[in-house]
Amino acid sequence: PELWVLIYSCVGMCTPQIQLPPSLLGSYSKPSLSALPSPVVTLGGSVTLQCGSHQGFNRFLLTKEGEDESSRTLDGQRAPNWQTQALFSVGPVTPGHGWTFRCYGFYRDTPQVWSAPSDPLELLVPGLSGKPSLLTSQGPVITSGQNLTLQCRSDVSYARFALSKEGGQDLPQRPSRRPQEGLSQADFPLGPVSTVHGGRYRCYGGHGLSSEWSAPSEPLELLVAGEEPAGLTWYLSALIGVLVTFVLLFLVLLFLFLQHRGQDRCRKSRE
Repeated sequence: PELWVLIYSCVGMCTPQIQLPPSLLGSYSKPSLSALPSPVVTLGGSVTLQCGSHQGFNRFLLTKEGEDESSRTLDGQRAPNWQTQALFSVGPVTPGHGWTFRCYGFYRDTPQVWSAPSDPLELLVPGLSGKPSLLTSQGPVITSGQNLTLQCRSDVSYARFALSKEGGQDLPQRPSRRPQEGLSQADFPLGPVSTVHGGRYRCYGGHGLSSEWSAPSEPLELLVAGEEPAGLTWYLSALIGVLVTFVLLFLVLLFLFLQHRGQDRCRKSRE
C-alpha cells in the first residue's frame, strides 16, 4: 500500500490538514537544523531551534519525534547570511521525554511540496544520575597536528555516552564498551587537532534509547599550542617581505652613494 505523509496545522493543538504523496516529499534539498545557544539544555530550560536554508523557503515546519510527537509551522525570515530561516522556541524541557526534532522547508504557494527532512537534532537534558569522568592521556595542552582521543568513563553501566563542547553545536554520541567488569566507557577521537579544537568539554552517560542522561562530567579544558592563526601567519609573512625589500633598497642606495662619493674623490685628486 502507498504511504502518505500528513502536514499538520497547529493552532493550539496539531490536527492533520493536508496529505502528501511521498513523491512530493524531498523535492528540494534538506534544510539545516541547529539549537541556539547549544543542544545541551538544563532541566526546565528553553532553547531556540533554527531551521534554515538557501533555497529561499518562506515556510518551515518543525516536527518532534517520539511518543509525544507534534509539529509546528512558522513563516521564514531573511537572515544576514542570505538564507531564510525560522526560529522555533522549545521548552521548558524535562528529562524522561524524547527531544528529537527534524524540520522541513516549503513555499507558501505550493504547500504540498516539501523539502527533504533535515538531519535529526536531539536535545540533551542532563539528569541527576552519577556523572562520568572525561579524560585524555595526552594532558590538557595538545600540540597542533597531534592525534587526540577523549575518553568518557563511568562505574555506572551506561549504554551510550555523548560529548559536548562549550559553545559548540555538535553532540557526538558513541555506544558504551566495557573494558573491565564494573566499568563502561566510550572513546571520542578528534583526529589531528588544530586551534578550533581548543575549549571546554563535558560528557554525559545515557541508558539505552532512553532520553534520560546523567549529570555532566567535570569540565575538561583543552589548549592547543604550536599553531598560529592563518591571518597572523599571512600578516607576518607580508611584513617580513616588506622589511626585506626595504633593506635591499637601502643597501642598493648606500652602494650607489658610496660609489658616487668615491668617483668625486678621484676627480678632485686629479685636479
